[in-house]
Amino acid sequence: MKRCYDFLEMTSRSFAAVIQELNPRLRDGICLFYLVLRGLDTIEDDMTIPGAKKRNLLEKFHELIYVEGWTFEDSGPDEKDAQLLVEFDVVIREFMRLPTEYQDVIADITKKMGAGMAEFTVRRVVSLDDYNLYCHYVAGLVGHGLSRLFAASGLEDKSVGENLDLANSMGLFLQKTNITRDINEDVLDGRCFWPAEIWKRYASDTDEIIAKRNRGRGMEALNEMCVNALAHIPDCMQYLESIHEPSVFKFCAIPQVMAIATLTLCYDNARVLDENVKIRKGEALWLISKSADIESVRHVFYMYLVQLERKNHEGIPMYEEVKKIVDRTKRDLVVKMKSKPENLTYEYMALALFVFAMVAFYLYLPQIREDASYRV
Repeated sequence: MKRCYDFLEMTSRSFAAVIQELNPRLRDGICLFYLVLRGLDTIEDDMTIPGAKKRNLLEKFHELIYVEGWTFEDSGPDEKDAQLLVEFDVVIREFMRLPTEYQDVIADITKKMGAGMAEFTVRRVVSLDDYNLYCHYVAGLVGHGLSRLFAASGLEDKSVGENLDLANSMGLFLQKTNITRDINEDVLDGRCFWPAEIWKRYASDTDEIIAKRNRGRGMEALNEMCVNALAHIPDCMQYLESIHEPSVFKFCAIPQVMAIATLTLCYDNARVLDENVKIRKGEALWLISKSADIESVRHVFYMYLVQLERKNHEGIPMYEEVKKIVDRTKRDLVVKMKSKPENLTYEYMALALFVFAMVAFYLYLPQIREDASYRV
């Protein structure tokens, strides 16, 4: 199991820390759930595997996780998570030691996700229905599996594992935020997950989405993608309201607050079309500190909706759509808040001071080390 946590650290950019903070009744199961899906995703992402072979692996992966000693050594040379598959027998061994009800959930989600990924090796994201279906396969199903594991552990009510529409929206909000943000990187890699139903209104081909000569129309497409993702916020908040165990709540809340911060950064931001934008590390740490309970998370969402409102103006074609979503969501949040956010000055000041402190620390760290070394 120690080697599995090594792989978690190697392959997870954002979930490793929060998984390791989970209640012991869930920690190993969710670590292995992540690694099984990461193995599946590594095969799906590998463009060097022939189509027929890839589809067969994706469709059979839920069976392979029960085959003791199975490994895969045919990943392409540039596949960053290839080592996980080379030593996948370690994951299989620990997976088969999990309680049967955990195994059943993981195998079922792996089967559905593998079938969906195989389907999209020959199918493109054209319509909005395609987009929602693709995001369901690669992220909504993760929400399904996690919710069922939460309920199976006894840490959350059984209803959490049954109301899967909300769990699906949790996954779609995260996935759509990432797809919206990653447009430059994806187009340069020769792929695009933005639905053609949206981008074809603004560009003749995917390269033109990010082309500087088409910047105005590209920005319109970007903003429409942001609006599509924002629509999932009410479901996400309703889901978080149903989670009560502290470590499970934080596990669910951290990605969601990161997503609203990222989506706010992306809206009407030309840099998204030129590079991969990310929220600052100091801001990310501040968001983690604000993810311990539902009241704090409501305030975080409200704060970013206010920022989004300030970025939105009547010259943007998506102005009315964004205004409606922001006004409605802010109103719903205020109704449930215990302390009303009549003035967010202190929240902004706290965030600004936190980011400033982190920047100062990193800037002066070399000098601090030099002084410490001199004193020694």
